[in-house]
Amino acid sequence: MNDSICLMKDVLKAFNEFEKSLLKVHSLSLNEAMLLCMLGEYGKGKGHLSASEIAEITGFTASHTSKVLRSAESRNWISRSLCDQDRRKMHFELTPAGLNKLKQLKGTPVEVPELLKKLL
Repeated sequence: MNDSICLMKDVLKAFNEFEKSLLKVHSLSLNEAMLLCMLGEYGKGKGHLSASEIAEITGFTASHTSKVLRSAESRNWISRSLCDQDRRKMHFELTPAGLNKLKQLKGTPVEVPELLKKLL
């Protein structure tokens, strides 16, 4: 596609608009929202995910994953615990406050920009 860079510019702009709305309505970033949704969905089977599993699912770098985890943990949305099999590994799960925030996210949707609606 000849104009792929211009299209990506528009997509990024639409994501930025979406994140601004998300911050305004729910006071959290898109990355924090993704983390809560992921722990709510993927964590159901075993109740938790490791930082490496979160990075793999989201495509975040390890350092960015750590930053998002610290932010969510400081807001008391997630908790960490040591892995029983490997004491060097941490597991993360939603706290009651995190579950409540996830319910708010799902209960009060944020307007999706038109360009992103076309992709859905």
